[in-house]
Amino acid sequence: MTSSPSSIPLESLQIELAELIDRLPTLKHGKWIQRALGVLVRLAGEEIDRLDWKILSASLQDMEQGFKVFYPYRSVRKVTIFGSARVTPDTPEYHIALEFARYVTKQGFMVMTGAGGGIMQAGNEGAGAEKSFGLNIELPFEQGANPFIEGDAKLIDFKYFFTRKLFMLRESDAIALFPGGFGTQDEALECLTLCQTGRYGPVPMILIDRPGGNYWQDWDAYVRKHLVQPGLVSPEDPCLYTITDNLDVAYEVINRFYKIYHSSRYVFDQFVIRLKSELSDADVEQLSAEFSDILVKGRIEKSQALPQEAADETKALPRLVLYFNQRDFGRLYQLIAKINQLGTPSPTAAPPERK
Repeated sequence: MTSSPSSIPLESLQIELAELIDRLPTLKHGKWIQRALGVLVRLAGEEIDRLDWKILSASLQDMEQGFKVFYPYRSVRKVTIFGSARVTPDTPEYHIALEFARYVTKQGFMVMTGAGGGIMQAGNEGAGAEKSFGLNIELPFEQGANPFIEGDAKLIDFKYFFTRKLFMLRESDAIALFPGGFGTQDEALECLTLCQTGRYGPVPMILIDRPGGNYWQDWDAYVRKHLVQPGLVSPEDPCLYTITDNLDVAYEVINRFYKIYHSSRYVFDQFVIRLKSELSDADVEQLSAEFSDILVKGRIEKSQALPQEAADETKALPRLVLYFNQRDFGRLYQLIAKINQLGTPSPTAAPPERK
C-alpha cells in the first residue's frame, strides 16, 4: 500500500531530497536548484499553515508559467505598456496607445500588457498577437483577456499581482505608462521606486498623455511639490522618467536611450556599462569629471569584458567601469543620457541583452 505524502515522516522526506540534491551538481544549474530545494526542506520542518503552502505553491506555479513562456524570447527587446482598463476604443488615449505599440514593434520590440481591456487592449491590438504578450490577472471583475491576445500561447494567467509585475518588469527594456486609475498609479510608483533604488533598470520610462492632456503633468507637479521640494526624493529623481503628449517624442526617448548604451550589471562592487560603440578617451575624461559626485572612489574608465563576464553574450562590446555609489540613480540616468549624447552609433548591430 502506498503511503500518502502526509504520512511520510519528515526525516524520510529530508533523506530523499538530500539524495536528490546529491545528484544535482551534474546539472547545468545544480547549485540554484539545490538552494531552492533546500528552502522547501527547511520550510517542511517549520510550523507554517496550509494557507502559507498554498501561497508558496501558487507563486511557484505563476513563475513556472512565466519562465516557460518568456524563455524563447529572452533575446528580444520588449516594451511594457501600462494604463487604464476602462478606456474605450473611441478615445484619444486608446488611439495613441495603439499607435505607440504599432511603432515599437516595427522597431524590433515586442509588447507586454496586462491582457485586459482599455489601454492594454490597445497595446495588444497595435502590436498584433505575434508580437504581443498578455500577462493577465485573475480578478472577479474587469479583467478578462482582450480579443487581440485571447487564446495566444503568450497569454499567461497569474494568480498574484506581485508575480505578474515581476515578469512585466524583469522582461522589459522600456516602460510606457498611459493614464489610468489606482492600478496604473501603483505601477508608475513601483517602477519609480525600483528604478530609484537600483532594483530595476536602467530603462527608459515614458509617461504618455493624449495630445493636450494634463494627466501626467498634474501628477508630476505633485511629485515636485510634495516629494522633491521637501527633500523626500532627490532633485535628480524626475530624470528617471519623461512626460510627453507627443508620440514622436516618446519614440525618440526609447531610441536615444539605446543609441550608445546597451546594458549594465554589477561585477562585485564595480558597475559595468556595456556600450554599442567605444567612446573616445577625451569623452571618458569628461564623464569622469562631470559625474565624480556619484563615484565612491577612482574614475570612470574604459574596459573590455571583465573575467566574470567571459560567458556573457555581450563580451565583445566595449565597456565603462566605475565604482558607483548605488544611491544617486537619477544622476546615473543623466550619465547614460550624456553617454548617448557623446557617442557615435556603430553600424554593426549589437545583440540585445538576454533576460
